[in-house]
Amino acid sequence: MYQDIGMLLDGGVNKMIGTKFFKENFDGKNYADAAEWCNANGATIEDKGDFYEVVAIPAPSLDEIKQDKIDSLKSTRDTLEVEPITYNGNIYDYDDKARERMRIAQQALSDNNIPNQLWTTYDNTQVELTVQDFKNINTLAAKRSGELHIHYNTLKQEVLACTTNEDVEKIEW
Repeated sequence: MYQDIGMLLDGGVNKMIGTKFFKENFDGKNYADAAEWCNANGATIEDKGDFYEVVAIPAPSLDEIKQDKIDSLKSTRDTLEVEPITYNGNIYDYDDKARERMRIAQQALSDNNIPNQLWTTYDNTQVELTVQDFKNINTLAAKRSGELHIHYNTLKQEVLACTTNEDVEKIEW
């Protein structure tokens, strides 16, 4: 048996919480209606052995909210860290693959005493780069990375100092 689901679906959030669907008299339609309500209202249906029960999903703790915010800030930092780099009026890819290619090119120029190499920029322009150009691009990237890590660590400390969920949510990159 189950409680009157029609009344519960039209009622407030708390009226649906606690609704039970006994397995001996299981009604799939009412269960499906309850599942739809749960999806829209932050609840779930738990198996309690002889019956299923609609229960509220507990709100995350302050520590969980802080960790989610820190993870989000870290992800933003990591994304910004691999964005293209502008150098001498050109924009260069700077993701993992591009960095490795630059490292190899710089090493090849240096090892073989070659003055420059043709390089394709972010917008597919062809430019000649020297060992020093590769070093300068990496220096710009290292500076950017350092600034991003400082900003991330500052924001992380602000998050850790928060005492309410609302304070955590106010912190933006």
